[in-house]
Amino acid sequence: MKTYTAKPAEIEKKWILIDAEGIVLGRLASIIAMRLRGKHKATFTPHMDMGDNIIVINADKIQLTGNKRNKPNYWHTGYPGGIKSRTTGQILEGKFPERVVTQAVKRMLPGGPLSRQQMTNLRVYAGAEHPHEAQQPEVLDVRVMNTKNTRSA
Repeated sequence: MKTYTAKPAEIEKKWILIDAEGIVLGRLASIIAMRLRGKHKATFTPHMDMGDNIIVINADKIQLTGNKRNKPNYWHTGYPGGIKSRTTGQILEGKFPERVVTQAVKRMLPGGPLSRQQMTNLRVYAGAEHPHEAQQPEVLDVRVMNTKNTRSA
């Protein structure tokens, strides 16, 4: 039996809407990364862009567990002595709170040209408004996916 490989004409991409309000960042990012790669589909092919188009709204209202709100994020300007830092809380309260979600998802994808292409299918918005109503996105309830299955014993 041969291994199935999807052809570009066979790939179906859906539009999915996720409301990030009150959801833990890591759990949200792992669900988004799985859907961007297309691993939730039975026809998953590792070298093809199989994932869906994902719209995330209310990115400024995500939850961070523990002391992660005070965790510093560093970057370097390229000049001597140019190390800069901001805490995650400052980024969420600042001008671009959607960057926290985008970076979390980007870091959960494997590096390379394919994952950079898959990241173009992610659209993150800080508020509840988005300009993609014409695509008629399906709403994905992530709260249901995050509930723990506890046994009543």
